[in-house]
Amino acid sequence: MTGGELTLGAILARLQVREQQLAEQAATAREEIAELMAQLGELDTAAEHIAITRKTLLELPDAVPPAPAAPTPALPDGPAYQQIMAVFAEADAPLRARNVCEAMDLDLVPNNINNVRIKLKRLTGRGILDETEPGLFTRP
Repeated sequence: MTGGELTLGAILARLQVREQQLAEQAATAREEIAELMAQLGELDTAAEHIAITRKTLLELPDAVPPAPAAPTPALPDGPAYQQIMAVFAEADAPLRARNVCEAMDLDLVPNNINNVRIKLKRLTGRGILDETEPGLFTRP
């Protein structure tokens, strides 16, 4: 034999090393495939859940009847309340009793301001107005 020739024992040793390398690569590929199969199962389950949700939503009735509107609280009797509400209809900011008196062209005397304040409190109690701060009134 010359120096370039391989013996049968050397060839068999090389084949054994290559066989082990291929077996390790196959084992790694099997592990990767098992992980991918698990991911595929999770994706299939998620898709199934989405399909069930879509089907359920499609089976819902088309329109839900709107909730009945809350009845509008009744305005107390008297023209002063109509005038006060007209002032708030034009207002773009919360008002104090003094501001309402000015808008109604009432004299700015304590008696008028207190009477208007009492009416504003009554409207607040009925839910027609809101008192955002003490003495500061606005429409809800």
